[in-house]
Amino acid sequence: MGEWVGREAGVSREMRVAVIGCGVVGAAIAYELSQVSGLDVIVLDQRPPAQGATRAALGVLMGVISHKVKGRNWRLRQASMQRYETLIPELEERTARVIPFNRQGILSLCFTLDELPKWEKLVGIRRTQGWLLEIWTPQQAEAHCPHLNIEQVTAAIYSPQDRQVDPTALTLALVSAAQQNGVAFQFDSQVIGFESKSDQSVLPLCRNLQTSKGPVSVDWVVVSAGLGSTELIAAVEPPVEIGPVLGQALQLKLDAPLGSLDFQPVVNGADIHLVPLGRGGYWIGATVEFPPETMVKSLADLKPDDERLADLLKGAIAYCPALAKATLVKKWSGLRPRPQRQPAPIISPLASYRNVILATGHYRNGVLLAPATAQAVRQAIT
Repeated sequence: MGEWVGREAGVSREMRVAVIGCGVVGAAIAYELSQVSGLDVIVLDQRPPAQGATRAALGVLMGVISHKVKGRNWRLRQASMQRYETLIPELEERTARVIPFNRQGILSLCFTLDELPKWEKLVGIRRTQGWLLEIWTPQQAEAHCPHLNIEQVTAAIYSPQDRQVDPTALTLALVSAAQQNGVAFQFDSQVIGFESKSDQSVLPLCRNLQTSKGPVSVDWVVVSAGLGSTELIAAVEPPVEIGPVLGQALQLKLDAPLGSLDFQPVVNGADIHLVPLGRGGYWIGATVEFPPETMVKSLADLKPDDERLADLLKGAIAYCPALAKATLVKKWSGLRPRPQRQPAPIISPLASYRNVILATGHYRNGVLLAPATAQAVRQAIT
């Protein structure tokens, strides 16, 4: 086989793996594979790292507080939560980068008594699984977080082992650490298609990727391009469809941090996250805006709804009134990749090839599930 595009002549490894897409999931896969001897890894993306859904994510890691308690979804969450505890210090040490990582947990507000039985059941399940959840009275929530309006709150669920991480800082650290381990990155390279070889008795192998920079020879391909995955695998049977769901968020600034400086968890109320950033900065998000019944012709046709963003801020102010005095720093939006007619995420072989793995369609959980997805891909290849 020829050498990788952009690699020095003479570089030869036992197996060559191309990762398509460099959001947080693709970067996590690249870093995980970079620790396997005998692999030559290249990451291809037509844009710089941490764009797309990663750039618009809030990085709230709802693992323990999630109502997923068994099956693949819980196994992925648990594996990611465990890996994050070692991954962040590992990356910071290797790259000398600071990755904002909030270890103060998540506080979720309940507004109706009807919600309590399901939370009580979840607390018991998590106890048997070795994880901690606490149910607080409104008064306990106010004592810990005096900036909250508890007038409509019936209870609060505190998850001390859940986390929040800055998605962009995490992705850039993963890229840097992977580069240190020999991974090559091409951020101006568009993958156009696959070239296959088959002996007609089995599924074909993808032997080359056709890219805007020329052919890239491969032994394995990992498609982790979010919404960009759809065009690459459009001809697959049965079809794998991934649709866009738009989300909007805000960054606000206050003169001083809310509540106690010693306790700054992520707060969730009515599915609206309040994410502390330090020094009086906060993220608020995110909306969930589905495309119309008649699918838009292109992703560019999906426009943010200003009313939805206004409702987002109004909902956050309802449980945290001090936000009404905050200064708007910026607002942004992004498209989340949501699989159609199958659960998210898609982590499986591509039906038409023996050596192509899909690791995409994470919808709202790309940052949360990135470490576990990377472990699954590593296991599939090795």
